Amino acid sequence: MPELLPRTANGRATRRRILDSATELIAERGVAAVALDDIRERSRTSKSQLYLYFPGRRELLQAVARNTACLVLGAQDGHVQGGFGSVARFEAWCDDIVAGQTALDGRGGCPLGGLVAQLAEHDDEARAVLAQAFDAWERPLAAGFRTMLERDELRPSVDPDELATAVMASLQGGLLLTQVRRDPRQIRIALDGALAQIAAARKSTAPA
Repeated sequence: MPELLPRTANGRATRRRILDSATELIAERGVAAVALDDIRERSRTSKSQLYLYFPGRRELLQAVARNTACLVLGAQDGHVQGGFGSVARFEAWCDDIVAGQTALDGRGGCPLGGLVAQLAEHDDEARAVLAQAFDAWERPLAAGFRTMLERDELRPSVDPDELATAVMASLQGGLLLTQVRRDPRQIRIALDGALAQIAAARKSTAPA
């Protein structure tokens, strides 16, 4: 269901403050550990304001899922705008992810993956939002592989969409292990495995 935004600038600013506060708190503590009073306190809003813009906890969590998706996908803009389509671009993307996890000391995991674990089995609309976010995350990867296939750099049997899903699975698994082990080497190992899959998909005659 599309979100209905307030008509006034003040209303939109208040709603945004509530949503950003909820997104931050849930990323920090998890869904179960965040009460509506916590969100009101951080956003400096009243109970009537919160319920004016989000009729219930379910609607607020769905909005948090959409907001988190926008934040995660926005963080990929530099790579998406630069375009995949070469091994060097995929390597740079992997290096940035590893650097980010190293800076965080392996904490946090994937914001989208964390919400999947907490919401997907209880809220079909939130699950659909998160599924669409992963689809949007994968599409530039698949487009890059498709470009490489068109340039005759990949074996004809390679399916760009399947290879993109395999890379995404390596990424998500690596982020999960990094989070639970507090060890950024886990994401490096996982993404090195993804790069090995890309290397295996290339034609032996492809340029280095």
